Amino acid sequence: MIKLLAYPLTVLYLICFGLTLVIFHPIQWFAFNVLGYQAHKRVVICLQFWLMRCLNILGTRFSFSNPYQINTNQPLIIVANHQSMYDISPLMWYMRKHHPKFISKKELGKGIPSVSYNLRNGGSVLIDRKKPVESIKAIEDFAKRVDKNNWAAVIFPEGTRSRTGLPKPFKTKGLITLMNHMPNALVVPVSINNSWKTLRYGKFPMGLGAHITFNVHQPIPVNSEEPLTLVKQVEQTIINAINYDE
Repeated sequence: MIKLLAYPLTVLYLICFGLTLVIFHPIQWFAFNVLGYQAHKRVVICLQFWLMRCLNILGTRFSFSNPYQINTNQPLIIVANHQSMYDISPLMWYMRKHHPKFISKKELGKGIPSVSYNLRNGGSVLIDRKKPVESIKAIEDFAKRVDKNNWAAVIFPEGTRSRTGLPKPFKTKGLITLMNHMPNALVVPVSINNSWKTLRYGKFPMGLGAHITFNVHQPIPVNSEEPLTLVKQVEQTIINAINYDE
């Protein structure tokens, strides 16, 4: 019965989702090209709010727990597990005062209204995973840019999303590269739960009633540990707070 209900609600969601992306695309273009970075950032953050409201059509709820007062005048490396594309908008919305920027695969840099434009122009970095040397150089440049502007670099070290919530081992190279080029940053571990349930049936229909939770853990100075040791510590912290039982 629930899955049957998911079909019409998914259609309604996809219509609202697509319209939101199309409507915000020219607004984002105007803000970036005419008004500048701050205006563009506000438009992008507003976009995330409405993308989350689209998900409410499916009964999706969001809870974001962040008990820490994180300095906005310090660069961050936000490290999270990855369960679906629906991890992204809440991270951008709830961490908006830190100007979150993403490491994304180059395929996302074209073809998606609003999303591709922001990835190309909003300060994120697009990498070609088939070209590891070039990718690392791009991440180095990205890290320096984020560090200089006191932004937040967001990375999903699993490299791909978990379809069941079961965490995948972290790939360390990209995260260590960020750490090496952001010596003054705080590493902020975030555990994400239940995002995968929005795709429990596949792409169509979508899952109903997912309660997606984000738990922010104690920030850790980059220079407090040797990079590989810190990566393992962060990975364990994130995994310990993941509930991957359906």
